[in-house]
Amino acid sequence: MENFGSWSVLTTNFLIVLYLALNGVTLAAVLHLVNGKWRFKVRNIAVSMAALFPLAFVLLILVLANGEHTFTWVAAAAHGGGHGDAEHHLSGWLNYDFLVARQVIGFFIMAGLYTLFIKWQHESDVDSSYAAQRRFRNIALLIPFFYFVYGTMVAWDFEMTQDPLWHSASYGVYHFQSNFHMYLAFLTVLLFFLNRSGSLEEEIEPKIFNYMAQFMLAMTILWTYFYFTQYLIMWYGRLPMEMGRFDAMMYNGFAPLWWTFLTLKFIIPLATLVINPNRHNPPVIVAVACCILLGSWIERYTWIAGSVDPADYHMPMSSFVDIALTALVIGAGYYSVRFAMLRYGIIRRKTDVEVKVE
Repeated sequence: MENFGSWSVLTTNFLIVLYLALNGVTLAAVLHLVNGKWRFKVRNIAVSMAALFPLAFVLLILVLANGEHTFTWVAAAAHGGGHGDAEHHLSGWLNYDFLVARQVIGFFIMAGLYTLFIKWQHESDVDSSYAAQRRFRNIALLIPFFYFVYGTMVAWDFEMTQDPLWHSASYGVYHFQSNFHMYLAFLTVLLFFLNRSGSLEEEIEPKIFNYMAQFMLAMTILWTYFYFTQYLIMWYGRLPMEMGRFDAMMYNGFAPLWWTFLTLKFIIPLATLVINPNRHNPPVIVAVACCILLGSWIERYTWIAGSVDPADYHMPMSSFVDIALTALVIGAGYYSVRFAMLRYGIIRRKTDVEVKVE
């Protein structure tokens, strides 16, 4: 379990990059299925996040290759420590070869399906035939289903089973809905700064930020519901084994992080966005989105690193390794997405923007 805290930073960064890649297409599919008229303003920008799939795959291989430094139950099974007799009671799901296989196969299925969605979305823009529109509609119907299944698998493998004796029936939906919440915040910030830079061919209208604010408010309420659903059942049922993981994070070493992400993802967004004028103020909306983004990163790290004995973790960004890993991931992600946006004409080059201004 040595340096588990630093490896947890890498795992957290992997999950953030993965869900940024996934949720752009997921959002585009949802908006298409509900016939959101404003989807045409944002969907090409949203699906450009799929450019992060190669980076997500590299990070996936790194976290899988590190075995017990990524998954606590591997260390427990191999060394007989960390969770009492957990090594004698591991379910068939907790087989490392099976885990690697399902994660790699699942990743390629999702990357292939989502890439096909982007292709057919483009074809639906240039081909108004019934066949092209129906084909795109059909793949849009598949996206939420695959997202739910894959997101549940990722939730179990990278977070819930970090304590192999702990289980929550609602953890999968709590996890992938939280990351969808995070993506909405990220997209809001991205739209705001792209708009400010003047690099977009068509300016984002203020009403789009209002729509994003309403969406974030709805997802804040839903995230809070899923959060308290699993907690309330365990607390009210007086289930000491299940409550032990909550108590360890809420009252012990990670208490500051736990209450911070709860404030950033619930209290601030709800208290701010429930006020109608704030939902029409882009700077305020972006400030709330930044809170949700930071809260989501802390949330992921808390569930992963806070699942072990306090001697095996540390506060995030308290070491050079944590900062360097995160900076590398942010840099690689920025250039990947920027290259994709330039390649497909979503944004203009800086020189083109300057010429237009002149």
